[in-house]
Amino acid sequence: MSTFKPSMLTLALVTAGVGNYAIAAENEESVKSEQKKVEVVEVRGFRASVVKSINTKRFSSEVVESISAEDIGKLPDSSIAESIARLPGITSQRLDGRSNKVTVRGFSENEGATTLNGREQVSINDNRGVEFDLYPSEIMSGVTVYKTPSASLEAEGIAGVIDMQTVRPLSMGERVVQVNALYEKSDLGKLNPDADDAGLRGTFSYIDQFADDKFGIAFALTTSSSPNQEKRWNSWGYPEFEENGKQYSVLGGAKPFVRSTTLERDSAMFVFEAAPNDKLSLVFDALYIDFKEDKILRGIEIPFAWGQGTINPQSVSVDEATGFITSATTEGQRVVVRNDYESKEAEMQAFGLNATYELSDTTTLELDISHSNVENKIWSLESYSGTGRGDSRGAADNIGYTFNSGNTGAQFTHELDYSDFNLIKIGGPLSWGASSALNDKYGTNSDDHPFKNTLQDGFINAPVLEDEINSLKLAAKHALESDFISSVEAGVSYKEREKSKVSEGYFMTLKDFSFPDNTGLLEVPEQYRLGTANLDFIGMGNMIAYDSRAMVADGYFSLLAESLTDTSHAARTWSVSEEVTAAFVQANIDAEVADMPLKGNFGLRYVKTDVSTKGAKAGVSDSGQVVLEDSSENHDYSHLLPSLNLSLSIDDEQMLRFGYAKTISRPKMSDMNSSVVRTYKDTPDDNGNNWEITGGNPKLEPKEADGFDLTYENYYHTEGYFSAGVFYKDLKTWIFDSVTEEDLSGVINPKTGEVPANPTATRKLKVNGGGGNLWGYEAAVTFPFSLIHDSLEGFGIIASHTRIHQDVEDHNGNEYELPGLSEKVQNLTFFYENHGFQFRTSMRKRSDFKGEVYGTGFKTEQVDILGETIWDAQLGYDFGEAGIKSLEGLTLSLQVQNLTEEPFTSLSGDNALQIRDYQDYGRVFLLGASYKF
Repeated sequence: MSTFKPSMLTLALVTAGVGNYAIAAENEESVKSEQKKVEVVEVRGFRASVVKSINTKRFSSEVVESISAEDIGKLPDSSIAESIARLPGITSQRLDGRSNKVTVRGFSENEGATTLNGREQVSINDNRGVEFDLYPSEIMSGVTVYKTPSASLEAEGIAGVIDMQTVRPLSMGERVVQVNALYEKSDLGKLNPDADDAGLRGTFSYIDQFADDKFGIAFALTTSSSPNQEKRWNSWGYPEFEENGKQYSVLGGAKPFVRSTTLERDSAMFVFEAAPNDKLSLVFDALYIDFKEDKILRGIEIPFAWGQGTINPQSVSVDEATGFITSATTEGQRVVVRNDYESKEAEMQAFGLNATYELSDTTTLELDISHSNVENKIWSLESYSGTGRGDSRGAADNIGYTFNSGNTGAQFTHELDYSDFNLIKIGGPLSWGASSALNDKYGTNSDDHPFKNTLQDGFINAPVLEDEINSLKLAAKHALESDFISSVEAGVSYKEREKSKVSEGYFMTLKDFSFPDNTGLLEVPEQYRLGTANLDFIGMGNMIAYDSRAMVADGYFSLLAESLTDTSHAARTWSVSEEVTAAFVQANIDAEVADMPLKGNFGLRYVKTDVSTKGAKAGVSDSGQVVLEDSSENHDYSHLLPSLNLSLSIDDEQMLRFGYAKTISRPKMSDMNSSVVRTYKDTPDDNGNNWEITGGNPKLEPKEADGFDLTYENYYHTEGYFSAGVFYKDLKTWIFDSVTEEDLSGVINPKTGEVPANPTATRKLKVNGGGGNLWGYEAAVTFPFSLIHDSLEGFGIIASHTRIHQDVEDHNGNEYELPGLSEKVQNLTFFYENHGFQFRTSMRKRSDFKGEVYGTGFKTEQVDILGETIWDAQLGYDFGEAGIKSLEGLTLSLQVQNLTEEPFTSLSGDNALQIRDYQDYGRVFLLGASYKF
């Protein structure tokens, strides 16, 4: 065994207050001796969490980034995703104003894995990527992001692995009883009359040790009611046309609205840790989350070029450089007034048991068992109203638009009063969703002529998703007396995962659509009127607001399942099961090269996956009814994944790291299901085929990449370091949209009951292929200003810059942009913490990227998203650290999120003037108090 050398490494551990147990086995007496030689200044609060994070990075065998909490419930941000997004090379995408999806070095959330205490987690969407707003930051003690893996890591992902950790009670060393409370308010106020603009969060945590620190428990309860407001401009699209040999584009239509969301989340975390003797260690952890998100959305869908009106040529203004019509007026236009609600209810449980047993002085055995599951129910209601029910009925309006400068959407002009309950009534304008399957009832129009009811007066999307993972791991570690390899470890694991989705939608039709006002509409009953919602941000003034949820519950609408006549629900209903068997062997390195310590590991991981899918083959009969046929397929694949991690300590402060690994990212489960839609068209397509098949591809295999990392790190201070590194990914294969042909000989056309003469089908699906390269560099620094002068004690900065390039082609040789990749990612935090006073302001910046948003029927769509710069700030005061003994344990804080009101903006196409979404979330203020007993 090598002799321990006192160094800055030792002092970093001592100063952080976290390191004695980490190196006690090496030389505990040397640590104590070093403590006597120096004056140790113990830092607490945010600075302590910075030191812990630095030490996690410094002493890891892999290339990692880390966040640590000073105490449970005291991560630096109110959101786990926001905390993660401040790390070098990492950023996040906002959803409804909250950081939700995390991108690591240009790879989206679907290319990485997320674990809790080392165990892969379920997700509440139809993909693998975790939505981090499900997890409360208040119960986490830290997060580690593995940018390079080792063979022993129980998860796979080209982007890396994000591991969230709960507290270990025996490592705390003392009893902790703590209460946190937070008041939250949006500066946009109530955008809907029945919304919340203020909320509360609370956390109670208890940590204790018993029987001479042989047993410990940690328990935390959290509850939160978090409001969020948004003003959103949203376009239908921008149709193009040619006139006099020049291309023009115009607004097809818009769907702006105001959104008010309340996220209610209750969670319970429990950890039991036991070390009854020197040989046995047990940790049991459990997490329960009850997640509910209610959205209120009110707005006016405004057709323009795709509407009933006529564009006045004299009102048209054109951007000559792009041919985009920046302003125009349409006459005789009819709109749809929307009163919508959306509810998402998810319930998650996660349990894990880890046991390690020291079989001998050199051999340790490990057993890990875990289970996690989640069910997510979505109920999304659309309620339509207007001046008339059906095309060309009711009062029309003259509507103009003018696009604002700065990518903020358009302002409208109008003449009708959309806040008038006598004018705007419930019913479906514009004949949307026309379907003879709705019903066969007849009513009368103003001329007493019969008309068939082929309208929908609203719609309900109601998908349900379930995800479950069970896993078992057995491993052993054996220490060696070697000058190069300190130990060897090996293990096997087995994991079962089953994810399913049931897609359904319902047409809403007024039970009685023939009314005496000759419009076919229903005047909103008084008991459901809520007043108005203000749409001044788009120039449309006030609009009627009513409780459509209550009207549905009280039976004002009849519902008809869309799946009876629409095959899209069959294509989105599926079940995918995976059985993953893995084995690994890993050698841990502890050697010297030219008198310089060399540490790390090299290993090999074997992963075999058996996939079983269940779904349906869907078609439409001559009566318009959907015809289903069971569709099940099996598939399997295996991979050998070598890895190498090396860290060479040049001296006590400087380090070189090298990492190599072959990695995989499994396909999205929504892409690999076996549900398909088969449609026979009377007119052949461009390939000469009448049959068309769309749906999943159960034969999809993972994306593959070889990754390389080289990093220089300098830990020049217990509270400071800087690093610079380069990384490279050789993408062997990716997944792309493709069109192939398939033989349907003998398959009956359900419309005719006969076998068509042309059996060849055009198949649209995802396939493996293509590939390319991704490379870039990272630079990061944490700098305490006390190095400049003692008077600046407590000041510091944390900064990072990442630049990423890509050269990727699809299976046809066409250029392809990886979703989630921003070429530039920058993070900056300036902080001060001393004498109880705490202040920090943080910036997260990323350049343009392609991201996924929810479209019709909760299907994800990829759009161009503009870069953004988000500033947050926080003030705090710790009375105990300030020397006020009577208030010791009490901390107050004030946070401001989105300080500069940075919007979320996405485009339709390449023209920067063609705004798809412009979302203004305003600022959010959080006033908090924490008391530690």
